[in-house]
Parts: sequence; structure tokens; C-alpha cells
Amino acid sequence: MPPKAHIEPYLTVEEIKIYYRRAKDTTEARRWHLLQLVSQQWTIKQAAQIVGLNYDYAKEIVKRYNREGPTGMRNRSKDRQPPPPRTLLTPEQQQELRRVLQGPAPGGGSWSGPKVAQWIARKTGRKWVWPQRGWDYLKRLGD
Repeated sequence: MPPKAHIEPYLTVEEIKIYYRRAKDTTEARRWHLLQLVSQQWTIKQAAQIVGLNYDYAKEIVKRYNREGPTGMRNRSKDRQPPPPRTLLTPEQQQELRRVLQGPAPGGGSWSGPKVAQWIARKTGRKWVWPQRGWDYLKRLGD
């Protein structure tokens, strides 16, 4: 039988159970459930199977708890911010486009997404800009 995992004594088994039962986030609840089982002398492998976690991930959870304590069980995925969207045009180019949109469109007619996309491509030196991006800028800067 594999050796039992060591859990640092930050909390008692009963306190771990309380954290498990009070967890509102399912990810955190699974982590606390795993720790509860391991603290009751279950192996990490057995506890991972019961809780439905990958064995390697379960080992990482135990290591993190031993290293960081109860705060390490928090679901950090909510803290991640998506990368900021990259704009095609600098603020100065956007101002220039705003001025250009006040005048006539090339080839006559009204400004459209494809026409704005062509203007952006010429201005930025790109080979191609999707017409939808031109439409986005037209709606944002036009009117």
C-alpha cells in the first residue's frame, strides 16, 4: 500500500470539513474534499479517485496546501484577466480616421466597413484588414 500523504497542520480535520461544506465554488469544494480525505489517512490516489481529480493534479493541491496553507485552496482562475485587445490603430491614427470619415469616401458613396478596412490597411502597411474590423472602427469613430 502506498504511503499516506503528509498534510501540514494548518487546520484540524474538522476545520477542513467545515471549509469543504461551506465552499461556494465547486473547484474549491473539490480541493477541500480531497484534503479532508487525505487528512483522514486516505492516499492521494484513493482520494483523487473519489473526488474525481487527476492524480498529478491532486498531488499539486496537497503540495500547495502544505506550502501556502488554506489560502492556497482558493480558485485563482477568477483572478486572471484576459489580455487587453490589440488595436489596429494608434490613438493618433484613430483621430485621423475620425477626421477622414467626415469627408467623402473613396470611390464615392458612403463609408462602409470594407472601405474603412482598406484605409486602415494602407495607413498601417498591412496587406489585409478584415472588413468587420473596418465596420467596428466605423461604428466607434463615425457619426
